[in-house]
Amino acid sequence: MADSAPLWTAAALPVLLVPAALAVACADARSAAPAREVLRLLVQQPRRTVAADTLATRTGTVLLPVAAVLAAAVVPLGSTPVNDLDDGVVWFNAMEALAWAAVWLAGWGPGSTLSAVGGYRFLAQGLAYEIPHMLALTTAALGAGSLRVTEIADAQRGLWFAVWMPAAFALYLLSAAAMAFWGPFGQPAGRDLARGVASELTGADRLLLLGGRRLLLLTSAAMAVPLFLGGGHGPLLPGWAWTLVKTGAVLALLLWLRRRLPGVRMDRYTELAWVVLTPLAVLQALVVAVVVLP
Repeated sequence: MADSAPLWTAAALPVLLVPAALAVACADARSAAPAREVLRLLVQQPRRTVAADTLATRTGTVLLPVAAVLAAAVVPLGSTPVNDLDDGVVWFNAMEALAWAAVWLAGWGPGSTLSAVGGYRFLAQGLAYEIPHMLALTTAALGAGSLRVTEIADAQRGLWFAVWMPAAFALYLLSAAAMAFWGPFGQPAGRDLARGVASELTGADRLLLLGGRRLLLLTSAAMAVPLFLGGGHGPLLPGWAWTLVKTGAVLALLLWLRRRLPGVRMDRYTELAWVVLTPLAVLQALVVAVVVLP
């Protein structure tokens, strides 16, 4: 069992994640435009709709990046997370559930039909991806016989779970993109005339929401490493370096797929999730249970 990191790392975690998320945004755009956009939003005058619920809007926009950072607290850098909880997988999924509330509040708060449509689209998307996502997390925990993230990583010293749990790994990556409403699952962010959940947000509010998306994507990619790719275990390099290399590889895969997969309508994705993905996740969990349980 790994020890938790020193207390000061809790304060350092967001300081490390924010530049990393900005780097992901620049890599995705293949330019420095996201960095310039950050500066523009920081100095932009706030704009409010007539019937805006400022408390709901501000709560949603702040809660999204906070939930992403709290989820990252159980992700080990090498072998040491900020907090090595006994039920780290449950904590990670609970922080993701906070993202549901955050995005919906950010869409509902402005009192605008278009932004509310974006919030409800995210809820519909969440209902579709959450069951396969939870089953993928449960399958990895079942393979290790533990909900502690460091113990799941240690259980893969001989063979990565991604090798003999390929369906769970693929479903996790798919749901990670959906959770960040990113790539083919970008409907809540406005791939059409509805413009999405951020349509009425300006200035710091918009920056927090869009930055929270990137933090969610980064955190989810990092969590894939201890769950399915052996954590920080590897030859030659130290554990923290292997974690960074594997996280970068997962992010590169997601960025590559983003430009090659078409957008998915909510009704079709919901049907796919319930008819195909959920049974596939259950089947993968049953296979793992047969292998590991006495």
